[in-house]
Amino acid sequence: MRVGLQTIADGFVSPVGIVFPNDGTGRRFVVDQIGRIFVVNSAGTVLTTPFLDVTDRMVTLNLRDERGLLSMALHPDFAANGRFFVCYNAPRDAGDPAGFNSELRISEFHVSADDDDVADPDSEIVLLDINKPASNHNGGQLAFGPDEMLYVSVGDGGGNGLVGDDGTIAGGTSQSLTTLLGKILRINVALGPPFDIPSDNPFVGVAGARGEIWALGFRNPWRFSFDSGGDHRLFAGDVGQNLYEEIDIVEAGGNYGWQTREGAHCYDPSNPSNPPVTCDDTDARGAPLIDPIIEQPQVDENGDAVGVSIIGGFVCRGDGVPGLSGDYVFGQWTSQNSTVDGRLFAATENTDGSWTTRELTISDSGDGTLGRYILAFGQDAEGEIYVLTATNSGPTGTTGRVDKLVIAP
Repeated sequence: MRVGLQTIADGFVSPVGIVFPNDGTGRRFVVDQIGRIFVVNSAGTVLTTPFLDVTDRMVTLNLRDERGLLSMALHPDFAANGRFFVCYNAPRDAGDPAGFNSELRISEFHVSADDDDVADPDSEIVLLDINKPASNHNGGQLAFGPDEMLYVSVGDGGGNGLVGDDGTIAGGTSQSLTTLLGKILRINVALGPPFDIPSDNPFVGVAGARGEIWALGFRNPWRFSFDSGGDHRLFAGDVGQNLYEEIDIVEAGGNYGWQTREGAHCYDPSNPSNPPVTCDDTDARGAPLIDPIIEQPQVDENGDAVGVSIIGGFVCRGDGVPGLSGDYVFGQWTSQNSTVDGRLFAATENTDGSWTTRELTISDSGDGTLGRYILAFGQDAEGEIYVLTATNSGPTGTTGRVDKLVIAP
């Protein structure tokens, strides 16, 4: 299927998020990994003064960094209370385990009392600091669910994923209930700072478990979203290791397999390119390991590159591209690390619950790919899909762009 792109705004460094305040202003907030959030007004102009700048609170980024300002979520009553939440990498402090890299910080801010286009930088309230052993595998997506709880994705900590946020865990952070690494979290921010743990979270009351955990078994859940229609299911993309990328539908208490599995296949951390024939299909508690709804090999049976670093997207609920209505739209960062050719896909759910995936080709592209790295997706109140891209592979330059998916011309 061919689709078109309509540029909404450009000139960013590395846009990793876009949110749409339901306040009647027609504004868009674009999250730039370098530490700034910009307002794109209803006329399509990027305001010069950032809405928020946390560069002085972040780690210093390098040219291929996965760290930075990673996401923004508006409180469901943002139009009335001006509350919003961000996730970024802060420097490690003296209390962190020796040799650790940074802290994944989730904070609340408020809009300035004097200017709706600028946040109050002094309003920060830190909700969570999660110690990061390495610089990669941050996750870092924030989103409010239909239950008005705040959901947070957290990567397995990077490196080999065997060290917990307390510096002592061995055997896989993603499978341990004592650490927040490799999880999707669910917290209640309705009553103000810092937050409450909902009593119906699946591991509340389990000895030794962190009550914030909603689901586990993730490697690097880079972008999740709730379907704005249907049953409001939670879809998450989980970046693979050597062989497979995956999309999951996340349920309360679900275990999605990492490091026992990569995608729907067995995984051996000591030999990541040669999966074992058999492996456990339950976790240490006896709970089943849940297969992804979509598994994509990084290289297909013909030896052709399919994609690396899957980018979770959204279920299309808009009318702008009729052929995508009800489909889950997602992407691959690129086909392979040395090639700037991010790829778009759409998946349709079949009557038996399986999913069929097809590639979306770009109408004005010679090879059908974006010719850019895909960084993230967005969705507006009408259910239309936006694609955030850049031609640089890290937070450098000014090639970042936000496009809207439209009918191919």
